[in-house]
Amino acid sequence: MSGLKLFHTTNSGVTEVAPRLAQVEADVQDLIEAHMETMLGVRFLASEYSTGPVHGGRIDSLGIDENNAPAIVEYKRGTDAGVIHQGLFYMAWLMDHKDAFRHLVRDRLGAAVAAQVLWSAPRLICVAGDFTRYDVHAVREHRRSIDLVRYRFFGNEHIGLETVASVTGQTAVSTAGRRRHGVEALRGRREHGAITELAAAVDEVLLGLGDDITKVENRTYRAYQRLRNFACVCPPQKTKLLVYLKADPKEVDLVPGFTRDVTGLGHHGTGDLEVQLRTDRDLERAQDLFRLSYTAA
Repeated sequence: MSGLKLFHTTNSGVTEVAPRLAQVEADVQDLIEAHMETMLGVRFLASEYSTGPVHGGRIDSLGIDENNAPAIVEYKRGTDAGVIHQGLFYMAWLMDHKDAFRHLVRDRLGAAVAAQVLWSAPRLICVAGDFTRYDVHAVREHRRSIDLVRYRFFGNEHIGLETVASVTGQTAVSTAGRRRHGVEALRGRREHGAITELAAAVDEVLLGLGDDITKVENRTYRAYQRLRNFACVCPPQKTKLLVYLKADPKEVDLVPGFTRDVTGLGHHGTGDLEVQLRTDRDLERAQDLFRLSYTAA
């Protein structure tokens, strides 16, 4: 389970700190839709999206995440096991109506994004007041990417989100059975090993940061995410490996040839801090930055 992430939604001070549930479900939905990219790493596309008269449903929120994967977000004020089954019901409809989703993306975000939809990793994000152990078990039995996110309001200006469970679909890889600690992953490797070996070590280190990490394969990079991406690794180059992190470059002592601020610069993946890795020693130096980005996500 990841730590509680607090989001300040106005500029005024906190007048109350006791956590509480929303008065009505719509309060949660409206707030998250207004700040969806910041809170979930998902670009908002539509609210109460109709699945047509035959299917007879309405998707609470529809979006596309940082890796261009379709994202369905369903909300419940309290604890309700039906949110998972309802979301999967809509997921099945979405996978059968890809053209409708592409048209929506094209209308909202343009043809370039619509052409890059990652259909191999659609996501269901369930946001509710709480979940039971049966809910956590149920999502692990499905072959879909599902995130269970618990919310709490703090006063009138703060909302807290906490990932209760995160599982991946067929094409994404979870940390189960693969977790190894960072420095231990490097032991026994040659000081100047091949870049492909270095890439394998990076994979082990990133997955070893926590049990709530999932990995998504994109055409031009590999994303490591909690609820949002915290690291993106590009395919190995001849002499180096590029990793992009969500850590704030302004909070890092940049080292020429090792770290670079790429804010506003085009690159594959997400994140404003570029880390250039050439040796296992570079990877050891980068581990604090990896942890910083993991925490930020």
